[in-house]
Amino acid sequence: MKCRHCHETLNLSFIDLGSAPPSNAYLTPEQLHVPEKWFPLRVLVCTNCWLVQTEDFANATELFDENYAYFSSFSQTWLTHAERYVTNAIDRFSLNSESYVVEVAANDGYLLQYFKSRDIPCLGIEPTKSTANAAREKGLEIVEKFFGVQLARELVEQGKQADLMVANNVLAHVPDINVFLSGFAILLKPQGVVTFEFPHLLKLVKENQFDTIYHEHFSYLSLTAVKHIFAANNLSIFDVEEHPTHGGSLRVFAQRSDSGSHSSTNRVSDLLHREIQAGLLSANFYSGFQKRAERVKDDFLAFLLEAKRQKKVVAGYGAAAKGNTLLNYSGIRPDLLSFVVDRNPAKQGKFLPGSRIPIVAEESIKKMRPDYVVVLPWNLKTEIVNQLDYVRAWGGQFVTAVPKLEVTS
Repeated sequence: MKCRHCHETLNLSFIDLGSAPPSNAYLTPEQLHVPEKWFPLRVLVCTNCWLVQTEDFANATELFDENYAYFSSFSQTWLTHAERYVTNAIDRFSLNSESYVVEVAANDGYLLQYFKSRDIPCLGIEPTKSTANAAREKGLEIVEKFFGVQLARELVEQGKQADLMVANNVLAHVPDINVFLSGFAILLKPQGVVTFEFPHLLKLVKENQFDTIYHEHFSYLSLTAVKHIFAANNLSIFDVEEHPTHGGSLRVFAQRSDSGSHSSTNRVSDLLHREIQAGLLSANFYSGFQKRAERVKDDFLAFLLEAKRQKKVVAGYGAAAKGNTLLNYSGIRPDLLSFVVDRNPAKQGKFLPGSRIPIVAEESIKKMRPDYVVVLPWNLKTEIVNQLDYVRAWGGQFVTAVPKLEVTS
């Protein structure tokens, strides 16, 4: 396989998680009677540009279809994060009713709703029909297409160049990262700014977050790799922030290389130096990750088997993509995890891909009174444990498997 960015041959393996179906391909009851499509899930490292990437098997159109079931607005933590971003962006870049904001991967309008409420004109780009319709219900204008050079040129012709572009948790999701990024340089006004948020590879490795690896994530990103790829696509980074979201993310601020006027902050050079000091530009940095993932799998499976022997009821919370990676890598089925609760009605009544564990509403926890609740989206553990505080009334305990097995009362 060749690198998605620089086209060098990939020889360094990062991790092999066997095979799995797409993590957001939730099953209807009717689909339980037909085969699922599984893809190998292997990640490689380019030792030229240091882009970490999945081996090519799944097509983006198979992963992001009209029934896509991830809706950002079901997490209050994420909504608060988005609203705070909007407030800061308006202040920092002096946005007003004469400005124009474009968000790529607008999902269900979780972020643009806050620009709209402040009377700032905005446009969302979202290829999945289910979430695009949810955004339209909030009164937002949505273009239901995949973003890239072609769409950027179409929007420029329509007079929709942007003062600010936003791309949260999408850079890792694109198979052709060069075409995708080139579109931003086209759609931005000469002095425009774009911000990207994505999970930080350094955190992924240091904190053993292997369950954030799944087919929808084509790339796993460091500031080092992103800076190199941006420069090749007429974008330059001038600032970076570190945020706790998704287990540790970067918010990167960029501008057009040919016309941007923002000076680079010390935070950029400091973080690049930290990545080098951590060894990210060496093959040794990536060794041993496979064994650490296997240890999590073994410990989690041993816990569930012991709970079954003791006739304990174990439920899961959060039908999250990362949870599906963990469950399928560990070979978990409904005999070990009875059901998974999710607040999203679009997921309720369906089944997790691969494991085929039923997804139900929260009332099932109160009815079944499980001995253990496994929090699958561990990045939202505090929010979820607070929400399910009543579980403690019958002696129920909370479990997380990543970065290591923990059971808390």
